[in-house]
Amino acid sequence: MADTATLIFGGVLEWTAGSACAGQTKLFFAPPGERPEARAVRENQARSICAGCEVLVECRSWARDNREYGFWGGESEEERAAAGYRVDMPVGRVARYPRGNGEPVAPRDARIA
Repeated sequence: MADTATLIFGGVLEWTAGSACAGQTKLFFAPPGERPEARAVRENQARSICAGCEVLVECRSWARDNREYGFWGGESEEERAAAGYRVDMPVGRVARYPRGNGEPVAPRDARIA
């Protein structure tokens, strides 16, 4: 998401050079303790930047394939989950879905009480 994003697991992501979001990290990742109303505003601002981005598809694919947190390729974590792509378990939360080894997974069946 930056000009030459160097990531621990992948090195430089060439497609990020054309991203519209360069230098705007605060819009794409939630600060600690963010309230739902503030998140909606922040994500709407991020979504408007993504809408005109020339690397939207590459960005979205990266986030889906790498189980990323944050707002990537015009999608929130919840939207990726709804599309069948799960993020790793957030710190302090209980996982709701089984890991899919990087592949989309189906939600578990409802438990019988």
